[in-house]
Amino acid sequence: MEVSSKTLSEIDETKTKENLMTLEAVFFVSGRFLSMPDLISLTDLNPIIIRELIEKLQEKYSKNESAIEIVEKNGLWKMDVRPEYACLINKLATGSAEFSKAEQETLAIIAYKQPIKQSVIIKIRGNKAYDHVKKFSELGLIKKKKLGHTNELSLHEDFYDYFNVSGSNPLKSETAEEDNETEDESETEDSETADAGSDVEVEVEVKTETLPESSEYQEE
Repeated sequence: MEVSSKTLSEIDETKTKENLMTLEAVFFVSGRFLSMPDLISLTDLNPIIIRELIEKLQEKYSKNESAIEIVEKNGLWKMDVRPEYACLINKLATGSAEFSKAEQETLAIIAYKQPIKQSVIIKIRGNKAYDHVKKFSELGLIKKKKLGHTNELSLHEDFYDYFNVSGSNPLKSETAEEDNETEDESETEDSETADAGSDVEVEVEVKTETLPESSEYQEE
């Protein structure tokens, strides 16, 4: 039985659709950046086909004006929502699927204490932090600057875009605000104490002035 060119084309198209849906499902379920080896392992497809399918997905989401997009960063890919909808997602999820709890804690220390020596991070978090720092660097979340026998770590500009936060350090800002509030409260308490002390002095003076004259003056 001969197979017509139309039938072959239909078979190829069906196979492409299946592969596309497979890749889409992998991106959807993973919820994190995936390397090419990851995608090959999860889809059983060769890298040439995977790249073609990624382009098709990107085109599909762009053409349909979807809120979803495929983000590429340093040879890694991830399905994500478009930046304009990030604020909505932040209300519904914590983003913990991307990083383990240990990784989140390490990144939080770097974000709060930056710039900070990698050797200090290792002392605080243990040797597992080497892998954390490597992952953060590969994702473009932190910058590493050689400093003696170690590296100085600080946040990369992409960190703020990645987590949809402003360019300032929100942790330090909140701490500074709390410190200012504490200082204001302290000043208010000192002021109230001083006022209370003044009232006591005035009261003592008033009572002193109203004391009855001594007996010797009364006898005169």
